[in-house]
Order: sequence, then C-alpha cells, then structure tokens
Amino acid sequence: MFIENWGGGPALRARVRIVEPSAFTKVSALGVEEQRVNIVADLVDPAPFLGDGYRVEARIVVWEGANVLKVPSSALFRRGEGWNVFVVENDRALRRPIEVGHRNPMEAEILRGLEEGEAVIVHPSDRVEDGVRVRTR
Repeated sequence: MFIENWGGGPALRARVRIVEPSAFTKVSALGVEEQRVNIVADLVDPAPFLGDGYRVEARIVVWEGANVLKVPSSALFRRGEGWNVFVVENDRALRRPIEVGHRNPMEAEILRGLEEGEAVIVHPSDRVEDGVRVRTR
C-alpha cells in the first residue's frame, strides 16, 4: 500500500493490518452513493509528522507478479464457461480460448492460450465472428 498526497514528498509505504468486515454508504460531493470500507495500515517507512485525522489517498496493491502477460479486460468475452479473445492473424479475427488469472476492470493476466506480441481485438462488437476479415490501423 502506498500513502499519497499526504502533504509531503514521495509516497509512504504501508502494510495493511485490518480491512473492516463491513462497508458503509457515503454520499460523494456529486451526490453519488458510494460503498466504502475502512482499513488500518501500519507505516513501513519512517513516519513524518502526521497527526490524527489527516486526509490522504491510498493506492493498494492487491497482487503483483513479474513477467506477466496481460491484455485489456475489454478484450475478454465469455463463450460457455470459458474466457476467450479474438486475435488478429492475416487480417482475420480468430476466436481463441484462454485461461485468465488475476484480473481487474482494466486488465487481465493470461495464463494460457495467448503469446506475447499477438494482437487482440479490444471491445469486439457482435459483428466480430471467428474468421471474419478485420482491418487494423
């Protein structure tokens, strides 16, 4: 976890100790209801002069890995029980079953079924089918 915008220099490293078990609803400044949950974290880096009630922003690392093959989550789609992507080969869209590891709203880890450097179609419409001709930019 990284504590950012705390009023000082670089981000401070921290380790999450507790994630409270239940969320609460907070209405944002724009009037949007948001579900939030409190966490307790211990600073890893030497603590600057921070007091109680400081407003900070946190970036929480849930998982990380080295040499991870990933694609935009918007390239994924379901076919039956499995995940698939469309790869582009010789100006054709080819449906490829894949095995997905970790994922979030932005990107997904690919465990099997895709090689580094292969082009995938992001946001494939319902007009994209296996074998259909595609144009790349």
